[in-house]
Amino acid sequence: MDQLLAGLRAAGEPTRLRLLTLCARAELTVTELTQILRQSQPRVSRHLKLLVEAGLLSRFREGQWAFYRIANGSDGPQLNRAIVDLVPENDPMYLRDLERLEEIKEARAEAAAAYFRENAPRWDEIRSMYVPEAEVEACVRDLIADGEVADLLDIGTGTGRILEVMASQIRSGVGIDLSHEMLAVARVNLGKPGLEHCQVRHGDMYELPFGDASQDAVIFHQVLHYAEEPEAAITEAARVLRPDGSLIVIDFAPHKQRVLIEEHAHHRLGLADEELAAWCENADLKSSLAQELKGDPLTVNIWLASRESSNLTSSNSERASTVAAN
Repeated sequence: MDQLLAGLRAAGEPTRLRLLTLCARAELTVTELTQILRQSQPRVSRHLKLLVEAGLLSRFREGQWAFYRIANGSDGPQLNRAIVDLVPENDPMYLRDLERLEEIKEARAEAAAAYFRENAPRWDEIRSMYVPEAEVEACVRDLIADGEVADLLDIGTGTGRILEVMASQIRSGVGIDLSHEMLAVARVNLGKPGLEHCQVRHGDMYELPFGDASQDAVIFHQVLHYAEEPEAAITEAARVLRPDGSLIVIDFAPHKQRVLIEEHAHHRLGLADEELAAWCENADLKSSLAQELKGDPLTVNIWLASRESSNLTSSNSERASTVAAN
């Protein structure tokens, strides 16, 4: 009762209610919120502090910035979402705030587009070497289609594409990446309607900012060939997996394209099935090759792994066999 009353008191003020509705639609910095509300930074910061203390908003740091978003809970419908849903959609102040929020999103999109223009030739060169990403994404969707995924973690999320692809099949998705530039791109891509349950964070795959057994599925999509210690990354991913969770690894099969090391910062010329199996085994996981997508000259392999002691190990193997057959 005390927590409920504290939340209602925190939201029961015009500026704080506006902040709550805005942070339900996007992750925003104090600077961006002051631009929308046309209020001073100290005033906005005080209101945000109260909303965080009441458990209605979450605050997290990324470099020099602090981002705010609506807090997510795991116990069903939350007070913060219920309050936001009650805000009249035709309220003049609400509509004005949304217009200014769109201006913020447009500015982000322009910055993301500039980053892509600068780097697109480099990425296009790699993409031309293997099968279209749509084929890879379809396989990942099939692997998770029959599972119950409440929490999904995408390690090395890049543009956030995997979260977009899986959004309709999960309750909550988080992507982590070390690149602030890529996280900015991902926030633009995840700022679309229907993706509010997906978010991104700055994080290291060797020290994941999540508790033990907190994720239903973990994905490495074209990440481990960059890793200096891929086995350590697998071990850390296994730590956050729930007992019946699944690990999906998408990466290149062994190849001879040294240009990817010399010009694209790859650390490895693909991953061999036997070495991935060994890394997984050392992390108490059992892996199987779910799909082999042959390109020219690069082949993309998709592996599925789960706890060796899990009751779902045989189920995961069956799903892997089904995807491979398709």
